[in-house]
Amino acid sequence: MPAYSTGVVTNTRDIGTAAATIVLNVSNIDPTATSVTVKIVASVDSDFFYTAYVSGFVVPAGGYEVMTFNIAGNVAYEVQVSTLSSSQGPFALVSVYGLDEFGNLVANQRFAPEELSSIPGIDLGA
Repeated sequence: MPAYSTGVVTNTRDIGTAAATIVLNVSNIDPTATSVTVKIVASVDSDFFYTAYVSGFVVPAGGYEVMTFNIAGNVAYEVQVSTLSSSQGPFALVSVYGLDEFGNLVANQRFAPEELSSIPGIDLGA
């Protein structure tokens, strides 16, 4: 079960534009349906991180899913995503983008598939 992470993202106006929304894009390139689990942890003060969201959904073979999550007011966050399919792969392509309060892309908060860190052996259900 491949799992990926953005790593901890600083989300303040001190270093640019803060994201109000996180957009998770999943493109299922697998010949079978792929189960996706997403976990978002966030912090309002960079000291204590809490689980903001845990969500699961299924993307049909060849299908796409776009999910949005409100992250406004948090100074840091991390998105973790795992995919699972009954085949041997290639599973799905995942990308994550931050949008400001006007819906504009936040340039330093974009994570294309090759920019996500692999996190083997993680259980996103907790």
